[in-house]
Amino acid sequence: MSDSLFASFLGRDMAVDLGTANTLVYVRGRGIVLSEPSVIALDSNSGEIHAVGAEAKRMIGRTPATISAVRPLRHGVIADFATTEKMLRYFLRRAQQRRWSRARVVMCAPGGITKVEQRAVEEACLSAGARQVALIEEPMAAAIGAGLPVDAAKGSMVVDIGGGTSEVAVISLGGMVVSRSVRVGGYEFDDAIIGHLRRRHNIAIGQPTAEELKFQLGSATALDEELEAEVRGRDLVSGLPKTLLLSSHELRIVLSEPLEAIIDAVKETLEETPPELAADISERGIMLAGGGSLLRGMDARLHEETGMDVYLAESPLTCVAVGAGHALEEFEALHHAQRVGRRGRRARGRQALTDR
Repeated sequence: MSDSLFASFLGRDMAVDLGTANTLVYVRGRGIVLSEPSVIALDSNSGEIHAVGAEAKRMIGRTPATISAVRPLRHGVIADFATTEKMLRYFLRRAQQRRWSRARVVMCAPGGITKVEQRAVEEACLSAGARQVALIEEPMAAAIGAGLPVDAAKGSMVVDIGGGTSEVAVISLGGMVVSRSVRVGGYEFDDAIIGHLRRRHNIAIGQPTAEELKFQLGSATALDEELEAEVRGRDLVSGLPKTLLLSSHELRIVLSEPLEAIIDAVKETLEETPPELAADISERGIMLAGGGSLLRGMDARLHEETGMDVYLAESPLTCVAVGAGHALEEFEALHHAQRVGRRGRRARGRQALTDR
């Protein structure tokens, strides 16, 4: 069997950005071939898949009792292993041109996840049909995808605000020098809106409506012209449909708490950054990536809080997946680093047992 035919049978290498909100799949030589919401709709009794991705997202809050539309990831990590494996298998099969091929996969993972959570991501990917799996931290992937000089002896700072986590990292010479991971992201903004409307206005809305309000009215800084939008939901007192008018000023106050958690993580990272790298960041600025960075005035708010220049990545929604795709060239190095790390942890565990 020729090398090209053998490689074709095994499947092209892929990179997967398995996010709380969306999943993107990058195939070597083809680029990003799939971008879908990380949602799956299952039959509650049989476990049969009804829909995955955008179609399943439209079902959230609208399903009968026999169908459950869920997000199997929470805060960037797997909350339901079996459901995540089904969703991932569906995405990988859609991305592959050959049904029976088994590809090597680079998976993006939040910088702050535990070893158990890392292992869960690897196992889910292998169960979904991958031949080998290597992990890359999301901030590093974002920096590579945005074209930052990660291998240079210069500091680059990345703030990646996703659906479930926000990652902050200072990168130099191919590694993360200082990093912070907070389990606050776009869905915490949505939850804050839902909670506020229940407490203040006695109206219940779903997560899709809260997300729509965030895009329509949400902002991190005061707007030149404040906006207003109608909100439709269920009155918690009468149980009947209710409509009210919400302003961008009121929503900005609601979003301030989760926003402060992200700003604090950026400040703490800067405080721990070595002086020479801090000087580089002062010169080069802070790069924003992820869907949460698209909140109006996010760059201006971070500039106001840190005094640093802040700019949006050229493609904030896809740079993590693109960076992981570029890292496919270093698959063996990533995979070897994980194996070495696991052997070191096992050795330390055996030593600890011996010392007791």
